[in-house]
Amino acid sequence: MNHIPLYESSNCPAIIDAEFNCQMYGRPDSEYLKYRWQPLNCELPRFNGLEFLLKMRGKSVMFVGDSLGRNQWESLICMISSSVPRTSTQMSRGDPFSIFKFLDYDATISFYKAPYLVDIDVVQGKRVLRLEEISGNANAWRNADVLVFNTGHWWNHRGSLQGWDYMESGGTYYQDMDRLRALERGLGTWAKWVDANIDATRTRVFFQSISPTHYNPSEWSAGATTSTTKNCYGETTPVSGSTYPGEYPDQMRVVDTVIRGMQNPAYLLDITTLSELRKDGHPSIYSGDLSPRQRANPGRSADCSHWCLPGLPDTWNQLLYTALLF
Repeated sequence: MNHIPLYESSNCPAIIDAEFNCQMYGRPDSEYLKYRWQPLNCELPRFNGLEFLLKMRGKSVMFVGDSLGRNQWESLICMISSSVPRTSTQMSRGDPFSIFKFLDYDATISFYKAPYLVDIDVVQGKRVLRLEEISGNANAWRNADVLVFNTGHWWNHRGSLQGWDYMESGGTYYQDMDRLRALERGLGTWAKWVDANIDATRTRVFFQSISPTHYNPSEWSAGATTSTTKNCYGETTPVSGSTYPGEYPDQMRVVDTVIRGMQNPAYLLDITTLSELRKDGHPSIYSGDLSPRQRANPGRSADCSHWCLPGLPDTWNQLLYTALLF
């Protein structure tokens, strides 16, 4: 029997960020909670949180990356917690490092915020993204038993959302450069670090592929008129069929190339295509405490890049669980 969802947001309130807690913030529909990804020709094993903790006894799992990594980190904690509701736990939230412990199992599930993976420094009041430096962040990752990396979204941000003032590569400062090239250099630095510092016999390294956004309805509905919808707001069902009519993210070419070039390639958790189909899974305007004015203007305020919890990241973790334990 499959219980979908695997947990209730109300049973995991201290974990789920307001921006992912769509049920608490008034999302009226609940069908999106019940869809489950069914791969062709195989049956995914059922997620078992107790089994996970027994396997991870005395070990640490660390998610490293941007808020999509945090989305997945919170999902995994809730999935495990619902299997062992009475076990004692401890949590500390910080920036960049947040840690959740299942004390009875001495198992740690943590999140380290590093939206670009590579370092970002402040020099004379300016934020400098260092495409070849990673040691400032990476010392914190060295001793984890399982590492799950992700990056992507922040490399595209422009204007007020851009996270840096200059990029630095090979001693030269750039006001801008081709964003895919910048991603390739940054990921190349990460890959070199993993090859040089991670003992593949002791530590499992995963890379979470690019999580798609749903801001452009013409990607998924032929003949969508901008008058009816501007983004994922109001979407309550997945794309039908198993192919996504929109484009596959360019960034995935870079990810594939870099991982293939590693001595010990990270395990690519390729969630891109299955996530593209879930245009219904985003918080939209149910992303925390928006003002009535923001809610009235979904074209501007809907979040179509993160995911509701419970929701799609639970599927990502089911894949992680399967890759890790089977």
